[in-house]
Amino acid sequence: MAEVKASLLCAVVAACLSSAVLAFVEDLDDTFKDTRVNDIWLVDFYAPWCGYCKKLEPVWQEVGAELKRSGSPVRVGKMDATAYSGMASEFGVRGYPTIKLLKGDLAYNYKGPRTKDDIVEFANRVAGPAVRALPSKQMFEHMMKRHDVLFVYVGGVSPLKEKYNDVASELIVYTYFFSASEESLPESVTLPELPAVVVFKDGTYFTYNEYEEGSLSSWVNKERFQGYLQIDGFTLYELGETGKLVAIAVIDEKDPTEESGRLKALIQRVAKEYREHFNRDFQFGHMDGNDYINSLIMGEVTVPSVIILNTSNEQYFLPREPIETMEQLVQFINSVLNGSAQAYGGDGFIQRLKRVAFDAKSTVMGTCWQTMDMWTVMEKQGGTPYLMMNEV
Repeated sequence: MAEVKASLLCAVVAACLSSAVLAFVEDLDDTFKDTRVNDIWLVDFYAPWCGYCKKLEPVWQEVGAELKRSGSPVRVGKMDATAYSGMASEFGVRGYPTIKLLKGDLAYNYKGPRTKDDIVEFANRVAGPAVRALPSKQMFEHMMKRHDVLFVYVGGVSPLKEKYNDVASELIVYTYFFSASEESLPESVTLPELPAVVVFKDGTYFTYNEYEEGSLSSWVNKERFQGYLQIDGFTLYELGETGKLVAIAVIDEKDPTEESGRLKALIQRVAKEYREHFNRDFQFGHMDGNDYINSLIMGEVTVPSVIILNTSNEQYFLPREPIETMEQLVQFINSVLNGSAQAYGGDGFIQRLKRVAFDAKSTVMGTCWQTMDMWTVMEKQGGTPYLMMNEV
């Protein structure tokens, strides 16, 4: 009898805990449009039959609990976009699941990894002011330690500040934006004139020049990554929005070899030493293993090797001979830049037919979704499978 009572007690406690967690995520209906205006909302638009939505569900409950626990002003909800399709359409929902942060009249799409920490970080970043002040050297140094890339406006009221505020409102979904007085900057920072927009990264800093860089929005979008990255499928998705070509050392980190280390070091050196020449057009990094790359090119690249991807037209470039020296690597990159390198792939009709056949074969062979090509993933959300409304 005692064991039965104990079991019942455990069941009641578990149910209460479950209800408490669920209370952090509110079910939304067609009244949401009128009642949301005074709050900041993070909403998951889902379909009950969507497998990816079901995978997101436990993560979404954790997001709700974490934001509630931390005292965030962000309220977390979920809406069945099939039951309230008109409302979902008004919010620009095109597929499932779609995550949006709604703040006043603005709606921000979340395109990052579907993990609790990444979603919570996004919510806290976007819910706050688009531009945050750095009032002291100590606060500046603290933020430098927290962020790999730091955008800062320095100066007083100006047309440049207005542009900066507009860009911050647009691109806060990707990164933080700060403002500071010249006195708050480290003594090692010297700016030729004020006002200025500066990006701090890779152990140094670079200043925006309107005459050389063009629009501030485009410059920020291209500078929001470190010069050299460890690249995966999601990173490639994000890099696709910069318009840059991506030069990758394909290596095996689980079984590192001297050749892998040499190619990786060469790519790192080019990223640093040739920034002035290549930064506007290229992003540099390395990728662990060739499985993902193989799925992109529908072929096989050796490990280790170097490949350059053009995410805008689905082309890729391979060196004609193995890269042995820095000079060979620079020559290869220049040949891609000046159009003399042989381009493979592309987004033409024949290539798309090959892609359909390749994906069908991969599905039959039971390969997982990660083997889909990046060009398909880039039509999804956040590098994660994403079901369009007309898919069943």
